Formats: sequence, C-alpha cells, structure tokens
Amino acid sequence: MNKILFGFGVASIPWLMSGCDRAPAALDPQGPAAATIHGLSWQLIGLGSLIYVVVSGLLLYALFRRRVERTSMQEGRDVTGAKQGDHPADTPADTPADTIVGRRIVIWGGMVMPAVVLLVVGGLALNTLLAFATDPLGSASSGTRRTDTALAIEVIGHQWWWEVIYPDAKVITANEIHIPTGQPIQITLRAEGVVHSFWVPQLHGKLDMIPGRTNRFYIQADETGEFRGICAEFCGIQHARMLFLVIAHPPETFAQWLTAQQQPAITPEGTSAQQGQALFLETPCAQCHAVAGTTAAGRLGPDLTHFAGRREIGAGTLANTRENLAAWLINPQEKKTGNLMPATTLAPEELEALLDYLATLE
Repeated sequence: MNKILFGFGVASIPWLMSGCDRAPAALDPQGPAAATIHGLSWQLIGLGSLIYVVVSGLLLYALFRRRVERTSMQEGRDVTGAKQGDHPADTPADTPADTIVGRRIVIWGGMVMPAVVLLVVGGLALNTLLAFATDPLGSASSGTRRTDTALAIEVIGHQWWWEVIYPDAKVITANEIHIPTGQPIQITLRAEGVVHSFWVPQLHGKLDMIPGRTNRFYIQADETGEFRGICAEFCGIQHARMLFLVIAHPPETFAQWLTAQQQPAITPEGTSAQQGQALFLETPCAQCHAVAGTTAAGRLGPDLTHFAGRREIGAGTLANTRENLAAWLINPQEKKTGNLMPATTLAPEELEALLDYLATLE
C-alpha cells in the first residue's frame, strides 16, 4: 500500500506543477520597484535563517548540556560552570549558580537579542521606505525620477474582473494592461462594490483598492514580456480567478497597439458574422457590454470592442479560443460561478453566428 501511495504521489507531481504555469513570480523581479522589494525579502530571509541557526544551535546545546548535567549530578560534580562565590554584586551569595546562568540567558536571549533583531528589521524596512520616498519606483540610486510625464492608466476592480482605462487615449479594455518598457507607468486604482488588492509580483508590491477611495503608484517593466497579476485581497467566491496580465511591449510596438485600440470595431464581413452582430445588438449582450462603433454601450461587463485580441476569457479563467468562448456563452456559471453573466439559450446556428462576430473584434 505504501508503495502504491508513493507511486501515486510521484505521478501527481507533473499534474500539480502544471498549476504553476504563468503563476506570479515574486522571486523574479522584472522592474526597479520589484527589485527593491526583492532585495529586502532576501535580507529578511538571510536574517531569519541566521536566527534559525542560532536558536537551533542553542536548542542542541541545551539538549546536550542536559545529558552531561545528569551524568555529572550522578557523579556529584558542579555542572553550572560557575565558581563558588562568582555572583553579581546585587545577587545574594547563597543564590545557586544555575539560577545566575538562567538569568543571564533570559536577559540576553529574551531581551537584548530580540531588541537587536527588531532594530535590524526596522532599519532594513525603513531603508526601503526611504528608497520609495525618494523614487516612486524604489531605486534610490536613480535620484528623483520624473513621473509627471508618465503614462496614466486607471484600473477598476469589479467582481471578478478588471476594467482598464487609458484616459488620455480614451481607450477602455479589460483584464490586460499593455505598457511600454523602460518608462514609469502611473497606475490609478479604484474598486466597485468590495475591496480588492492589485498585485503584479514581478513589477511591484500590492496596493489595496477600496470603494470610494483612489490609490496611486508606479510600475515599470525593464524587459518585454507577460507578467501575471492577481487580486491579493479576498473579494468573494471567485477571488482566486480574478487574474490579469501586464503585457510589456517595446515603446514603438505599444504605440501601434494603442493606436489600434482607439479605432472602433470593424464592420463584419460575411453573412454569419453580420447575423451575429445583429443578434448581439438585439439581445441583452448589448445592455451589459460596449462595442465602439455600434449601439452597444453597456458598462456592467467588460468592453468588447477588441475582445478577439485578448489572451484570456473571464479574467484568466480560460484561454481565448473558439471552443472555450462557446462553452462560456452557453453556461458562464459553470466556468465561473457567481459572475454576473447569465446563461444563454441560443440555437446552434445562433451560437455559431455570435462566435463568428466576436472573432471579428480584433
């Protein structure tokens, strides 16, 4: 039986590790702010490891000393290590030597050393805070960084998806934040309904999103790539599936992407896609979602103007494929319980037409 369980455990490792695909990687910083926090983390890990070694050594010493003490007591020898008459000035002469040793251990181990550790931890944390006070991206060596020309992005947390707004470009998207590399990005955070927490471990620490309050901070990606973001504050039954992506482009590629996002949705070609558009506009789809260039102007759900160009469906729940989208449209509650989108009762040909239309929204 044990061999069977062991074999099952070994066989399960690849399956379990598959859940780590594109997981947030706090130990792989890709921006100056994350690098500063990463440095503090390693300093604290190093200090904690040192304390662990010291405490473990003292524990082993105490266990070994106890064995020696028992043997010595049986032989009638003094095991305290203190000489007769070796007492502090304020200690009565008849105080047992082991009591004196115990007091010293309490004073040094229970008061002095913890105070030193707390001072060191406080100093490391204060140094990091001062770095962010000097530079919003935490790189103290860079001096005071200009942020007045930073690209502004507003992120609104909903249950359970992310609305992303580029106010200067008048672009609205969802669950993906596209940024240029090598420059600071101002992120303005708001929340609707409940508290969320915005966290992209590879780019910065987390910051709460509180209804009725606006928080701001800056991120920067040094290299191109996709960085997983999560909600780090429990916000309901789909908290674990409230994901997003930060996609860093070279500046010229980002400029092209932003220009494309400013364009309205193209007019679909082909009978099936046109029928799908008519179906979209006539059903409750248009009451919840917006598509620029059409009469659909809903704000309850994500903006779908360029939906086909997104990597994922349902805030990281599914890859954006035709098969997954069909399953989502038929029964979204099965894929993400509790979300506001109701199930649809589309005929097979209507579903295919709607899928054809959504595929044109690039």
